Amino acid sequence: MNLRRWRGAARLPGAARRYRPGLVGLAVAVAAGTALVTVPQAGPRTADPAPPPRRVTQEWPGAVRHDLPARLAGGTAYSPVWFLDAATSIGTAPSSDGRYLRLLRRAADGAVRELRRLPATGSPEYAGFTGSGAVLAWAELTTGRDGRGHTELWTAEPGSDRPARRVTTDGGDVLFASSRHDLVIGSGRLHWVAAAPGGAPATEVRSVPLAGGRVAVRTEPGAWTLSAWPWLVSAATGGTGPVRLRNLVEGTERTVPAGPDELLSCGPVWCRTLLPAGAGPGRLDLLRPDGRDRHRVAGGNVSAALVDVAVRDRFEVLRHTEPSAPTDGTTQLRLYDVTRRRTLLVADGVGLVFCRGDVLWWSTGGRTVTGWHALDLRTLT
Repeated sequence: MNLRRWRGAARLPGAARRYRPGLVGLAVAVAAGTALVTVPQAGPRTADPAPPPRRVTQEWPGAVRHDLPARLAGGTAYSPVWFLDAATSIGTAPSSDGRYLRLLRRAADGAVRELRRLPATGSPEYAGFTGSGAVLAWAELTTGRDGRGHTELWTAEPGSDRPARRVTTDGGDVLFASSRHDLVIGSGRLHWVAAAPGGAPATEVRSVPLAGGRVAVRTEPGAWTLSAWPWLVSAATGGTGPVRLRNLVEGTERTVPAGPDELLSCGPVWCRTLLPAGAGPGRLDLLRPDGRDRHRVAGGNVSAALVDVAVRDRFEVLRHTEPSAPTDGTTQLRLYDVTRRRTLLVADGVGLVFCRGDVLWWSTGGRTVTGWHALDLRTLT
């Protein structure tokens, strides 16, 4: 996966988007988060297979989960993009006549309230959801008849009856990486990154007051993505190499080295390294950006399920798939708990996996999604 300019593609969150010309490969450091780690069996078997991990609900009996149908009462497909809690979601669904793509608040009892709607003729997308307190923010991306993309940023208070409000129409050439930090709220402002004009690689760090106003633009040489505020993370131009972390407030920078065959992804608290099979024994490790506390998380048929490293600075979200098993419904969703240094089973037969805010959610049903399931990570204490 690469750093992407979101324009007129599939409407499920995290779906493939067209690359911006000239920026292919800029987020390979982020892309390392989804590279499959497969370890071929070699030599005689010397030990019995490891026992299956305990389930999250066994480890945390008070864990809050919720299941919701993949279709609304009227039959239209529903795709969650944010959860206010495990039972109350924000999501997208077409109108019954197919003329609009709607942004909805869906309550635990299935009742829906429309927040926004965009004409389907503009290939609309709602993207980059983030929240702070009662405020939810997102980007709206549409394509005009001339083929040019247009970006607006919006906010709403889904818990109230007040209408959504447009924050700005000056989004720039926005770049998203399917990360929970594509949009970030910090210091009373909404932040995002965009491609800077010109031939040399450069990134615009843009921000606007949550109440609306003039967009501030700060240009940083090189390719960067946003992480937890106020950090930027370098987007590598190749599959391996070091990662830089830059603090936009303090002006400090640190470099995290990588081994010759390692794929490295970082946030300000944890980094993830992947050593793909073929370069040696495949494995996934976590370590601090200063190199401390490096330890193995997984090997075998395991991959990182998210771009982001160690959500809530504690949980690494993993997929486990047996190579000999069919592809429809045999993937396990697992959580590695950094605090307890153990891996736990969340669910079997998962498809799409997302995490925004404090809620992890996933689909079941294979290519034809039949259900969505959410786990509130705040309840894993």
